[in-house]
Amino acid sequence: MRAAVRLTFAPALLPLLPSERRRGPVSVPCDGSSTLGHLIESAGVPLTEVGGLVVDGRDAPVSLVPEGGESVTVGPVPRPQRLPGKPRFLLDVHLGTLARRLRLLGVDAAYDSQDPGDPALAARSAAERRVLLSRDRGLLRRRELWAGAYVYSDKPDEQVRDVLERFRPALTPWTRCTACNGRLAHAEKAAVADRLEGGTRRSYDVFAQCLDCGRVYWRGAHHSRLASFVSAAVQEFGT
Repeated sequence: MRAAVRLTFAPALLPLLPSERRRGPVSVPCDGSSTLGHLIESAGVPLTEVGGLVVDGRDAPVSLVPEGGESVTVGPVPRPQRLPGKPRFLLDVHLGTLARRLRLLGVDAAYDSQDPGDPALAARSAAERRVLLSRDRGLLRRRELWAGAYVYSDKPDEQVRDVLERFRPALTPWTRCTACNGRLAHAEKAAVADRLEGGTRRSYDVFAQCLDCGRVYWRGAHHSRLASFVSAAVQEFGT
């Protein structure tokens, strides 16, 4: 029998472990053929969240096949996390509020309220080079993903801060449709008048329209609340 591998996870990764495994090193069986990456995921941590590995004092890749008895320190992904090109995102069906808030900030956030299923999400991540955001660790373990990230909180405000702090996407508020992620453009009032209720036509003169779905936007009753959210995000994370 090979000796177990002892995994010590950085504090940032402990929420991904079962509560009974958070107090110290996690011992996982070693069969002489499984990689470190496989052993880490078997403990409950998807590799999307893993940064550097140190095995018995030396840096090591996730592809290393341990022989047994090693002590491994598992670090988190560095923040900000650098990606090739501008970060674009794909959110699973449970993150609709986060998708709308990212779009409000001008962040490219694809989302479908009709769950397409894990294989389709992973395939789209790969085809469009999007970071898949999810709270489903099983989904984040799919090998075909281009990139992924676990969303640690179930509270939308904290979710937004987590994504912005981790990836630092450029913020261009009020430029995307919160309904479909399309681009917004200025619209003349006369051109969209047939889409407006009477009170809106009488009260507002400045409009924008989605170039994809045609939805019309104006600074209505909720604008001050949305503007406060945008202002705070830009002040903390704007570039």
